Amino acid sequence: MDKKRRNILKGLAAAPLILGSNNLFSNTLIETKTIKSVAKVKFSVNAFTFNEQLRSGEMDFYDMMEFAADLGLDAVDLTGYYFSTYPNIPNNETLFQLKKRALELGLNITWTGVRNNFINPDKIARASDIELIKKWLEVSSKLGASIMRVFPGFKKHKGFTRDQVKEWMVADFKECAKYAKKTGVLLGMQHHNEFLYKADEVLDILKRVDSEWFGLILDIGSVRRGNPYKEIAKLAPYANYWFLKELVYVNGVPEQVNMKKIVPILKENNYKGYISFESLTEGDPKEIVRRMFTDFRNAYGNS
Repeated sequence: MDKKRRNILKGLAAAPLILGSNNLFSNTLIETKTIKSVAKVKFSVNAFTFNEQLRSGEMDFYDMMEFAADLGLDAVDLTGYYFSTYPNIPNNETLFQLKKRALELGLNITWTGVRNNFINPDKIARASDIELIKKWLEVSSKLGASIMRVFPGFKKHKGFTRDQVKEWMVADFKECAKYAKKTGVLLGMQHHNEFLYKADEVLDILKRVDSEWFGLILDIGSVRRGNPYKEIAKLAPYANYWFLKELVYVNGVPEQVNMKKIVPILKENNYKGYISFESLTEGDPKEIVRRMFTDFRNAYGNS
């Protein structure tokens, strides 16, 4: 976590997240505006876009890389559970061949991800997920990935309050973040609309984990209560990675994303990192990604 972001999160610790948060974020955004350097974004595609094709064998990671390179993207996100060995880690030859092919195509492998569940009251199951994350952080490091995606979790937590769940979730994330530091790979939480539904809750977890090796993957399709663009704007100053999807949800109702509303948020925060496209709707995923990429570039260039 850089010094500026650490100071912001520590400031949140001294103030209510809901009451008064507008002033806190206003100050943050004003500070961001003073940065002189010009923002430069790069583009990736997430493997879940090709979930059906990857699981059926119609495509593999190499096909996905060819598509990304042909489209003019900069990187690919290689989700862990599309490796045939998952949850076990692949051998080095598999990883290094992927890394070599990415280099040949002029791509980075920026991202990996696993499926963990820190909502689960079962301590043994959560401990197993912690070990899973540690193993795949090592995989991420070997691939040269900058960030590895994790989830808060899913399913019910009968007999425990949300506050109790958050306590053990924070402890689990802290342990994983310590290992992330050892591997040199940022652990990125994707909020994913399964337990942390509001921006304030997401920021609360970031604040409590309080590690420069624990960050945020901002998923625009996973803020579904209230106005999604306002929620996205709250999260934007803390984003280490963005997921752009074709739908946002206004009070739970899906509608087509408006790139002209997304772009100003990115520019206001001088975001310089990767934006990954992920398609979840029916249709040809390649065409959907092409359309999203074109729509975003047009909006970005005209704003």
